[in-house]
Amino acid sequence: MKLLIITYGTEGDTRPLAALGHALMQAGHEVELLGDASTLGIAQALGVPARALAGDIRATIAADGAMRDITRNLSRLTIAHSRDWLHQAIEAGRGCDAIIVSGLAAFVGLSAAEALRVPAIGAMLIPISPTSTFASPFLPFTPPRLFNHTSHTLFGRLSWQVFRKATNEARAQTGLPPRLALWTDHPMLYGVSPALVPRPDDWPDNAHVCGQWIPPLASAFMPSVDLRAFLDEGDPPVYVGFGSMAGFDNARLVDAVVGALGSRRTLFNAGWSGIDTTRLPANFHAIGHVPHDWLLPRCALAIHHGGSGTTHSTCRAGIPSVIVPFAGDQFFWNARLRDAGVMAHTLKGASITAGKLREAVVFAGSDSARRRAADLGSRMRSEDGCAAAVAYVERYARR
Repeated sequence: MKLLIITYGTEGDTRPLAALGHALMQAGHEVELLGDASTLGIAQALGVPARALAGDIRATIAADGAMRDITRNLSRLTIAHSRDWLHQAIEAGRGCDAIIVSGLAAFVGLSAAEALRVPAIGAMLIPISPTSTFASPFLPFTPPRLFNHTSHTLFGRLSWQVFRKATNEARAQTGLPPRLALWTDHPMLYGVSPALVPRPDDWPDNAHVCGQWIPPLASAFMPSVDLRAFLDEGDPPVYVGFGSMAGFDNARLVDAVVGALGSRRTLFNAGWSGIDTTRLPANFHAIGHVPHDWLLPRCALAIHHGGSGTTHSTCRAGIPSVIVPFAGDQFFWNARLRDAGVMAHTLKGASITAGKLREAVVFAGSDSARRRAADLGSRMRSEDGCAAAVAYVERYARR
């Protein structure tokens, strides 16, 4: 089969879709991936054909103060490029058997599938199908359980209200009629571990928890001489990385991390933050991107922003996390790890201090947190999320 994958987001959004694309190619299918230009390196490394969509998410996130209203800034980016994305998706999707849609480009991808008269398959990293089991992952707080299902419905409707005009203007340019309501009947595949999010009993039959979608690169990875030497010269270090987060108070975050960790051996990945790593203490070793499934099992614990991918990779490695959430679904993953007993604290990136972070780090080093993290990792390593997703894609694309 010929399959088009369209997503728009950060590296954490694109990487799992590239892994899924690679798995589909290994199963004999023809695949192309559309995503933001700055995130397509992983697709190239995996040999997945990829093209850049219009826009620049890295510049949008890195703008001064962008993190204070990240939802609005990403919404504006999506609205500004919906017409271009739909045109690109239709052109790339001609002759395909199905379109796999994800991220900020989901409404565009669903419209492209409609224009091409092929099935659309949702592929998400955050569980958004309505359920009474947990609240919408985009809420920065946990409401009473009675409101869980309603929170999903309301968030879906609000999202559609934000993007409806731009989506319908893009649809009009391609001859599609205006869409009046949110899509709800297409299959949904989640690159999420059932060990972290067991499948809710009240989900529809076409919503599936597959397991994490992981690129198969770690076995071939060769660390730099400096990184290998650092890992070999002492106890397992703390990993600190905030992925694609940028536009926040760098000085506050660095002061909190340095103050909380003191003289502990630390690996620091600045990611997209723009943090000047030359100012870090001597016990901090700066690194660039290193595959998580190679690096994290060699660490004692990880301090990170709580994105879906980093949270899953840390849990899969069997080590405790300390999540410092900033926006979006990061608070949801924080809550999942608290429920699992791996974390005990609720932190916020906007107000983090060395004292608060130090307390969370102490708990992460406790016997109970390490034992629960190891058990969680053992369960997650038995999952094969890509294989499960490939089987579902084949089922729904043939329909």
